[in-house]
Amino acid sequence: MIHKTKGTEIRARKNELRAEYKARRAAIPAALRQDYDSTICSLFLSSITYRYAKVLLLYAPTGSEIDIMPIARQALADGKAAAFPRCRIPDCTMDYHIITKEEDLTPGAYGIREPSPALPVYSPDIFGADAHPVCLVPGLVFDPEGYRIGYGKGYYDRFLADFQGVRVGAVYTDFLVGRLPRGRYDLPVDVLVTEKGVRAVHAT
Repeated sequence: MIHKTKGTEIRARKNELRAEYKARRAAIPAALRQDYDSTICSLFLSSITYRYAKVLLLYAPTGSEIDIMPIARQALADGKAAAFPRCRIPDCTMDYHIITKEEDLTPGAYGIREPSPALPVYSPDIFGADAHPVCLVPGLVFDPEGYRIGYGKGYYDRFLADFQGVRVGAVYTDFLVGRLPRGRYDLPVDVLVTEKGVRAVHAT
């Protein structure tokens, strides 16, 4: 009963923060958001994390999410593999499919652009041990230890549980806040990228 009550409290607090920061992010002026997004992409592309990655697992932004598509375009231009998630709604899981061009993405689940199911599915076995895969994880708000609040469906938590690579969170500085509530299935990212810089995080 104690664990159930605690879990209910965590979910309720997450929902409060989710609503608050979704509204705050949507209220950022479009020009300022574009400037922040461009800086975040440039900083990540200049990072050692990007330099050594042969595979990037990305997301197609929707609404007011940070636009990381410049990273996808540069990765393709640099000859790296770029993959995007395709959701399986019944069980809230997803597979990443490797694209060769941005036009491979078309509106799918939740109105988010997704790759065709006919495209190759990302598997670490395809690329070998030196692929240094990197997954950019979307989130509404992060804390300094890399924990995040997303949209509450659990797609990324399920995927990241078995992901053997670097997890990166892109977030505006004003959306990097104190210690977020976290449940037993929540996983932190390893690196945070804001409009002010890139840094590794150390979760406790």
